[in-house]
Amino acid sequence: MQTSLPTMPPLTDLTHALAEACVQVAVAQGPVALARELAKIAPQYSFREVLARGGWYRLGGVVDAQGRHVADDLERWASEELATRDDDLGALVADFADSHLRATRLTGKTHYWVARTGSGAADFIQLEIEELQEVVCHALFAADGSVPANVEEMIDPRDACPVHLAAIGVPFYTLRRVTDVADFLAGMRQQKAEPKPVHRFIAAWEASSASRATDFSNHWVIAVREHLDRYRQPIRSATPVAAFNGVMPRFEGSFGVRGLGLADALHRFDKQVGYPLAWFFHMITTKGVPHAVATVVIEDAQGGFSYLPDRDVQVVRDWLHRPYGF
Repeated sequence: MQTSLPTMPPLTDLTHALAEACVQVAVAQGPVALARELAKIAPQYSFREVLARGGWYRLGGVVDAQGRHVADDLERWASEELATRDDDLGALVADFADSHLRATRLTGKTHYWVARTGSGAADFIQLEIEELQEVVCHALFAADGSVPANVEEMIDPRDACPVHLAAIGVPFYTLRRVTDVADFLAGMRQQKAEPKPVHRFIAAWEASSASRATDFSNHWVIAVREHLDRYRQPIRSATPVAAFNGVMPRFEGSFGVRGLGLADALHRFDKQVGYPLAWFFHMITTKGVPHAVATVVIEDAQGGFSYLPDRDVQVVRDWLHRPYGF
């Protein structure tokens, strides 16, 4: 079925507009308000949130005993204060021994929004919108005057923050990244002719029954990374992340199961995730299904007991011939 696909606006223009919208929308208004703003900015798209991932943080700033900001950037503050003392950490600790300064963190949740731009599995725009909350964390300087081993231990010690953290201000949205996924993956191919695992993953999706049942971006987002190598050349990487909110279904096949028993276990897993051959894609990403299952599936098919369409059997067989993972 042919669908009318949107015309791509310049990505920089879209990014600037979305960044402004994130500043204007209050987290308390919820995702509906955010969706409304996205529709105003880019009416040619149908953005939808498919995944929210939390449990991470970034270093924040420095506050005094009354919770007033001394600095907004903890790392920069520590670096500058050390530099004025010839990088003598002991001198820094001595000078601030009675300051009662505390570090803050930005606890975060990433909201992934997607919108199709074409008919291919990778043809979609992906927004990473962060929901951040600044909280008061650990004391920067120990009451007994002990000197940490290094500045990293001072600004980001392991297991230093209490379970219940005092919040500073209200949560807020900020735009992390806008990615034209197809363009990003094409850029990765230019780095090296050999397809990366993510390219093979996308190709497997398009060859399988899954692509005929649902859009790739309904069930997967792409975690992208980009950095410069020592020659100042951009290096890109990408990893599929299951857009599954909540507890991932458990594969219920027992060790050594095959035939009808395995077919039933695979079907139940696929049904819970929401599309055919879900077990295969989760086998090589979330590790929710043992790799040995692929071998048994092909052995069953060679024995005349095939419970998968031919196209899906071929996808599994191709993976067995040249395995890859994330």
